[in-house]
Amino acid sequence: MSRASDRTRQVILEAALEEIHRHGFQAASLHRILAHTDVTKGALYHHFPNKKALGYAVVDEILEEMVVRDWLEPLESATDPVSVLKDRLTEVAQRLRVEDLLLGCPVNNLALEMSPVDEGFRMRVNRIYDRWREGLAAAFARGQEHGTVRKDIDPRETATFVVGAMAGCRSLAKNAQSVQLMQGCMRSLFHYWDSLRGE
Repeated sequence: MSRASDRTRQVILEAALEEIHRHGFQAASLHRILAHTDVTKGALYHHFPNKKALGYAVVDEILEEMVVRDWLEPLESATDPVSVLKDRLTEVAQRLRVEDLLLGCPVNNLALEMSPVDEGFRMRVNRIYDRWREGLAAAFARGQEHGTVRKDIDPRETATFVVGAMAGCRSLAKNAQSVQLMQGCMRSLFHYWDSLRGE
């Protein structure tokens, strides 16, 4: 693909993410996606043969990379994962617009909406969650080796709980339409993470 073609594809993906985040995949409209770009319908179908292919690409190319960039890469060589997690959550929360926060986590939204009805979405979202949990588990295990994480925790179980708690906080805040609820959840997550520190 040419650079212009790559850029067109990226513009479509970013507009599709915004549309899916706001309306959900099933209610997402290709017409609205195109209205937010300078892309023609022909160009959209050149890159994505149908709406489902576009949705899959959003998960594969944007959402998975977002989790990798925001949560996994910073933890790859960290010996103090608790401090890194607290820094990352603070930074990600500061970067989010209030509207994004109240729309919920796009990965979790797709898990809840599409996993019961489409195996392709279920598998893709599950791959993201698996990757996230494995990365956290490895970071907790590394922290145990360096004495920054308690030896008595199970890294995998703790990682699963942390990912679930973070997704749950976003869902509760979305449903309540409350930034304050999310802030309270963050404070509780910080307290929990601090309880994991080695002595």
